[in-house]
Amino acid sequence: MTSRQRLGLLLGVLLTAQFMANIDVAIVNVAAPSIRDSLHASGGELELVVSGYTLAYALLLVTGARLGSTHGYRRLFLLGLAGFTVASLVCGIAPSAATLIGARIVQGAAAGLMVPQVFTGVQQYFSGAARAKALGAQAIVLAGGAVAGQALGGILVSANLLGTGWRPIFLINLPIGIAALLLGLRYLPVDALPSNEAGTKRRIDIPGVAVLSAALLLVVVPLVFGRDAGWPWWTWVSLAASVPLVVMFVRLQRRIADRGGYPLVNLHILRGRALPWGLAAQAAATGTYYTMLFTLALYLQQGLGRSPLYSGLALVPWVAAFGVAGPVLTRLPPARVPKLAPYGCLLLAVSYAAISLTVGVGHGNGPLLLVLLGFGGLGLGLSYSAMMRHLTESVPRGFASDFSGILVTVFQIAGVLGVAALGTLYQGLAPIGGPDQARVGFTVLNACFAVIALLAMVGSVISTRTPRSAAVARDNLRESVTSPSAVPRQRL
Repeated sequence: MTSRQRLGLLLGVLLTAQFMANIDVAIVNVAAPSIRDSLHASGGELELVVSGYTLAYALLLVTGARLGSTHGYRRLFLLGLAGFTVASLVCGIAPSAATLIGARIVQGAAAGLMVPQVFTGVQQYFSGAARAKALGAQAIVLAGGAVAGQALGGILVSANLLGTGWRPIFLINLPIGIAALLLGLRYLPVDALPSNEAGTKRRIDIPGVAVLSAALLLVVVPLVFGRDAGWPWWTWVSLAASVPLVVMFVRLQRRIADRGGYPLVNLHILRGRALPWGLAAQAAATGTYYTMLFTLALYLQQGLGRSPLYSGLALVPWVAAFGVAGPVLTRLPPARVPKLAPYGCLLLAVSYAAISLTVGVGHGNGPLLLVLLGFGGLGLGLSYSAMMRHLTESVPRGFASDFSGILVTVFQIAGVLGVAALGTLYQGLAPIGGPDQARVGFTVLNACFAVIALLAMVGSVISTRTPRSAAVARDNLRESVTSPSAVPRQRL
């Protein structure tokens, strides 16, 4: 087998795991009514079935990335994949709501260990044109997972295979997970664990894990549960309490790095303009997409009376257009690719504005809406693929775990924050789900999306406006880090 074929199989294994994790974020939403009836679950239990996964997933992303660098990317990936597969089996045969909730939390935690290794693996084992293609394929998986989860969930629940109702939405992970495990054991390169200057294996930053986990818990819990609870006082107290913990975490990580230690997240990678502004821009743009996933379903189903399957398939043009962006960018000179990120955000903003106008004049339920969603997907795809190419080239390969942990956590929180804030805005404008209120809510919401996309364009311009931004970021890292942290790239 050639090196190129092995790389293809390696990428296939990584992206299969990413796809499984993404699908299971959304697939339960469609099956929630069936789960409630089958297990006699209360409203609170059903909410934990849906949100317990997201909560555990978000909390472990940064820690999972660091564990990959200290204990081996391959080892953590396979451990997370095995845990995810076993937890899926328990979900599928759960006899009670309590069992299902526990299994969903374990499933989310396993995904939190597994997913950061996917992005780290792309950075470690792919470079140049091969990395651009891998990032393009990963972009398709990221965009398509949630939509596939909605569509697949609707199909499997409606089919009621052998009278099993909702259970196949979890059991389908078994054959896929087992196949990915076998292929991963064969084709993922063996880890070369890094050491410090004394030659001893690095240890995980336990204080950093504790402080960051507490801070994320205080942020994610109110964002996940606050909207359905009507934003009681404790949600605002929790969000406010997270601020001093974030400050404490930043100071702790800097102190450890200044002493020549090994922090949970090396914040030196955020020096310069490239990463902070680029991450902020992509978080803003991606947050609008996750909110669109949530609100489009409400608009089409509750507002216009469309079926769940229709609302899931309505985003297929978005995902298809998103997937076109990656292959297109690989045909351009590498130096020109980052410059397309702001134009992608601009196209996204124009698409949202056009959707707002179209819905506002009463034509937001037909082919025109699908076409405009396609342009939105193309804009986000161009922005994401170009910016990821820019940012990954700004970070040395040895800092892949730091970047991976920050990236996936920022995206996850951006999605949760977008749904919490803008989803609440839509539901406030369309509380009873009638067509007139739904049109008003969706019109205002997409106008807000357009403004956010324009702000993302500004961030993209700042991140990419100097051709030497990547080199400056690399120089800053080399000057600021005293202990070696580069993980040697392994031959396939």
